[in-house]
Amino acid sequence: MADTPKPAEIAKIDHYPSPFEKGWMNQQVEIKPGVYCYASKPKNLEYVGMPNPREWNPADEDWKLPENWKEIIEEGFKDRLDMYRSFKLFMDICVRCGACADKCHFFIGSGDPKNMPVQRAELLRSVYRKNHTIAGKILGPFAGARELTEDVLKEWWYYLYQCTECRRCSVFCPYGIDTAEITMMGRELTNLLGLNIDWIAAPVANCYRTGNHLGIQPHAYKDMMDFFTDEIEDITGIRMEQDFNRKGAEILFITPSGDVFADPGTFTCMGYMMLFHYLKQQGLDITWSTYASEGGNFGFFTSHEMAKRLNAKMYAEAKRLGVKWILGGECGHMWRVLNQYMDTFNGPPDFLEEPVSPITGTKFENANTTKMVHLVEFTADLMKNNKLKLDPSRNDHLKVTFHDSCNTARGMGFLEEPRYVLKNVCNNVYEMPPETIREQTFCCGSGSGLNAGENMELRMRGGLPRANAVKHVHDKHDVNMLSCICAIDRAALTALMEYWVPEVEVSGVHELVANALVFDGEKKRTTDLRGEPLPGMEDEEDV
Repeated sequence: MADTPKPAEIAKIDHYPSPFEKGWMNQQVEIKPGVYCYASKPKNLEYVGMPNPREWNPADEDWKLPENWKEIIEEGFKDRLDMYRSFKLFMDICVRCGACADKCHFFIGSGDPKNMPVQRAELLRSVYRKNHTIAGKILGPFAGARELTEDVLKEWWYYLYQCTECRRCSVFCPYGIDTAEITMMGRELTNLLGLNIDWIAAPVANCYRTGNHLGIQPHAYKDMMDFFTDEIEDITGIRMEQDFNRKGAEILFITPSGDVFADPGTFTCMGYMMLFHYLKQQGLDITWSTYASEGGNFGFFTSHEMAKRLNAKMYAEAKRLGVKWILGGECGHMWRVLNQYMDTFNGPPDFLEEPVSPITGTKFENANTTKMVHLVEFTADLMKNNKLKLDPSRNDHLKVTFHDSCNTARGMGFLEEPRYVLKNVCNNVYEMPPETIREQTFCCGSGSGLNAGENMELRMRGGLPRANAVKHVHDKHDVNMLSCICAIDRAALTALMEYWVPEVEVSGVHELVANALVFDGEKKRTTDLRGEPLPGMEDEEDV
């Protein structure tokens, strides 16, 4: 594993690189340690039937490609051009205006011109022009076309995994080109040759085998929830046990496994548990599943077909249990897949009903096709209808800012609900600069399966723009908590803050909801879910 440079070294970025001496098409890629992830292990590809499983190393000259690899790529390219009209359109209409050039967090953090979204897409477009346009076939490089060689393939792989598919560039494109879709198509093509990374391939195989990315068995899932139950009882004096795999429940709850097994997401999971227990007396009839134990979808970073395959478990489990609708936790790519693809991937779920809150009677008409509601939206509705007793002063030791997760913000326009919830449970909420939030939000720098340990330099460079915006509100308002509604963000931003702004911690929204939630019969609360003293309770003994 490469040593990560110090922040002062990474912060020295040249955004005005000298021109390529031989032209960018002829510049051989240099695969640098700390800027790429380890190759997928053959056992993980074999488990889900993916092509060309073998031991290989991106740093080696020989990638052990099949002899007919060019034909495989060309046939795959043609199939996708025929299948996805958007892909064909995006290959043809870019005029290279440069509106997206400085919008990518990886270009901002690295200065590498091939991380400009337009240039990253040109890596594929140049081969497309050579094989699929008259001008490219005749004029070659004069028409921006080039042959597909092993060096070009390696360049594809290297830069396709320096894109988090965050879609910030698409916000600024005057033609509406979604460069993330181009990255997805490129990854699909490289996966035809077994060129995946293990930080994606392993979660995909685990999810297919056990229902979650971490490969956790049902008994271990429940054991972890039992541990949370003990922790919550220590804090509140109330035992808040959960319900699992119960047939006939009204609602099935599904959340990313990172909330159950990875800090600081575990505190968010405890927040879910406390909210559900609070609502039980008001008529909430909800169950968790130890089989559909993953809302996230690393298949989305592999291919559309793999995303579809892994997503299917949620509807299958809802049908098996006979629930009426599904409630989903805080996750980014989980909700982009749900909002944009789920109904056509695995629906229509005609065995489910239009979601209606059993507490407020609100009909969630926006979920009428997927039959799945975001928990933050559900909670915001509870607050609007005064169904929760809250004491926001319990979060007064926190000065909070909100990170719009790329997939929920740009992928589904989910902007106001989390802010509404936060302002109801926290007295001190501050916004980062407007050009860094909402639709223009900066990525955590580790999405789309790049949240590995071996590519830490890439992650810290890619996360620099977000960290810089957090530092701004930390310096101006003494912000000490960065809240978000994505499991990958909670994991990735924690490392990012430790590196760039160590005074700031990271939380989910429902962790802060649980801190503020007032239960009948609870003992005197002296700490938050992390065991930190509540305001005014610093000298109190927990009795």
